[in-house]
Amino acid sequence: MIKFDYTIQDKLGLHARPAGMLVKIAQGSGCKISVLANGTTADAKRLFSIMSLCAKENDRLTFTVEGEDEQTETDRLKAFCKQNL
Repeated sequence: MIKFDYTIQDKLGLHARPAGMLVKIAQGSGCKISVLANGTTADAKRLFSIMSLCAKENDRLTFTVEGEDEQTETDRLKAFCKQNL
């Protein structure tokens, strides 16, 4: 299991477009991926779960990646966050 934190830089927060992109990345992974924000944990493979986090600019997201290819998936998620959040 690998955990990492990311603080949202986008002024719009984790809105629909990047949330959908995040879900596509997670669904393409064989790993279990969860996201924690504001005391709520979401399954990264479910759009409504991610949207329910209501994460805004400067909120910290904690990603947990579990599975066979954890490091590769973690690297993909980190790159995604830097480009889109």
